[in-house]
Amino acid sequence: MVKIRLKRLGAKRNPIYRIIVIDSREKREGKAIEELGFYNPRKKELKIDKEKALGWVKKGAQPSETVKYLIDNSSEAGTLVRKPVVEEKKISKKAKAKLESEKSTAAAA
Repeated sequence: MVKIRLKRLGAKRNPIYRIIVIDSREKREGKAIEELGFYNPRKKELKIDKEKALGWVKKGAQPSETVKYLIDNSSEAGTLVRKPVVEEKKISKKAKAKLESEKSTAAAA
């Protein structure tokens, strides 16, 4: 069976992955049939040839869960689509209580 999965590269604690098409019996770093792109999780960089990946899926290749997620969340250009991160300011319990009391008094008035 042919799989589309990640091949780990990079130094210790600094992984970089190649997205490859490979026979399922091969090792993780075994010889690939074809390379489709790369993924750097630390910098959230992704470059993938989406057309080739979908072509392999049509031929019967099974993508891993991670690769399927990356293909689904990549744009047409093959880059990762990042959703905007909304950061909430962390405040203490006393500050939260004070804000809630101010809101309730403003609502009552």
